[in-house]
Amino acid sequence: MVSIMRVSSTEIYANPWLSLREDEIVRADGSPGIYSVIDKPAGVIVIPRDDDRLYLVEQFRYAVQARRWEFPAGTAPDRQSLPPEELAVRELSEETGLRSQSMTQIGSVDVAPGFSSQRQAVFLAEALSPGPPAREHEEQDMDARWWTVERVWAAVASGEICDAQTLAALALLITHDAAKTSPPRPPT
Repeated sequence: MVSIMRVSSTEIYANPWLSLREDEIVRADGSPGIYSVIDKPAGVIVIPRDDDRLYLVEQFRYAVQARRWEFPAGTAPDRQSLPPEELAVRELSEETGLRSQSMTQIGSVDVAPGFSSQRQAVFLAEALSPGPPAREHEEQDMDARWWTVERVWAAVASGEICDAQTLAALALLITHDAAKTSPPRPPT
């Protein structure tokens, strides 16, 4: 059930990564309003895993003026739309140099549904082999390393890892692993 109807839409701004639009709306009670939406293409988050280790990347995030540890993630250049698995393979290789023989989609995340249309597919990458990264210019200061799962959780608890998409991907990983060891049962 849609509780807000769009009357009109105007693109306010666009660049190679996103566009901003302002929509005139009518709410369920009939009152008018506006809604601003950032449109970004669908993206991916990739969780590289080797036994009890996870591979994270660190980079400077301009919007928060701080470096952040995250799982590799991104979108295709110039707001292109690529099949999710193809994009996951591309992002993993680009940011880490890793190649995966086993790429499994384990869920999806609405990045910021209060103001953005972007959705990201979450992939688990296993059976990994190393290779050289091919980072974009904006990623030139990126660092990357393996973390034990125990160290990841300690970094989450301390706030060292606080990227919302990475935290959501970790929740999906827990759910994925739990379903493998104890498959969900239908309600009785």
